[in-house]
Amino acid sequence: MLIDNNFYMNLALNEAWKYQGLTYPNPAVGACLVGESGEILAVEAHHRSGEAHAEVNALKSAYYKLTNDKSILTLTSSLDTHNYLLSNHNNIFKNIKLFTTLEPCAHYGKTPSCSSLISALGIKEVYVGSYDTNKIAQNGNAILLENFCMVYSELLQKECDALLLPFKRSLEENFIYFKWAQRLNATTDNGNISSIESRTDVHTMRSVCDLLVIGGNTVRVDRPILDARLVDGKAPDILIYSREKEFDKSIPLFNVKGRKVFIENDFTRLKNYKNIMIEGTSLMYKLTRDIVDYYLCYLAPSFGGSNKFDVSEDKFDILNIRQDKQDIILWMKRI
Repeated sequence: MLIDNNFYMNLALNEAWKYQGLTYPNPAVGACLVGESGEILAVEAHHRSGEAHAEVNALKSAYYKLTNDKSILTLTSSLDTHNYLLSNHNNIFKNIKLFTTLEPCAHYGKTPSCSSLISALGIKEVYVGSYDTNKIAQNGNAILLENFCMVYSELLQKECDALLLPFKRSLEENFIYFKWAQRLNATTDNGNISSIESRTDVHTMRSVCDLLVIGGNTVRVDRPILDARLVDGKAPDILIYSREKEFDKSIPLFNVKGRKVFIENDFTRLKNYKNIMIEGTSLMYKLTRDIVDYYLCYLAPSFGGSNKFDVSEDKFDILNIRQDKQDIILWMKRI
């Protein structure tokens, strides 16, 4: 049975959204490899900056599936994986199609060029969602075409561009997203709301964001640390939005080594940072409504608490929705 190419690109998109917010300063990217009979050989994503790109992870998984050669699974660096594939592929990829949400990179940076690897492996059909506008890495499509690979561009481009927007915004100015967790009855108070998997996700995002914004009242009531301890990561700088400047400096967030903490009553400071997370409830939502690019909500399957996330009349486009072991996770854009 023929399956529409959109189906394969959607697989790549959904995999990539699992890592949105985790790959900065790199973009979230997904890739899918499809066999000559339409069978799915691999669906992978880029996991974090400095590690293998989505295409390399997909090629690695597909290689193992086609050869049962476990040696490739022991490789951890992108360079080692590139070299192993080049030395051992034996033309097994020649009838395979590659779907990738972003034009394969053309440069040799922390990892070798994906477009050169794809060409060397003999892949003849590549389907691309978004064009790479990063001057350092762009023009991968041109390399593929020069090496007799058919490139089909702009497949689900709107959806792929939405996935890429955080990266593009961070290149141009900054990317700002608002994160909150709530229960089914919309409450946001009274202890941990989301699962340990969701909280680990958030800590990973904190470890790669430049600045975390939070309201003064939340700091006084919750006395948080706002670090990335669940992933042993770097704690971001903090902007406390508050008209009152006096705080109890024994609150843990003030005592994290290497962190800068600002207490200000406007958002001018955001111009100095690229990747910005705002954590808060409905009051902070209203204060930052006009500066936020995307919204991230962790919806827990529970009731409890008393203080509700109360915002009237706003509507959203759901960019991606998924479920971890417990919570529903939504990336959204306000309409």
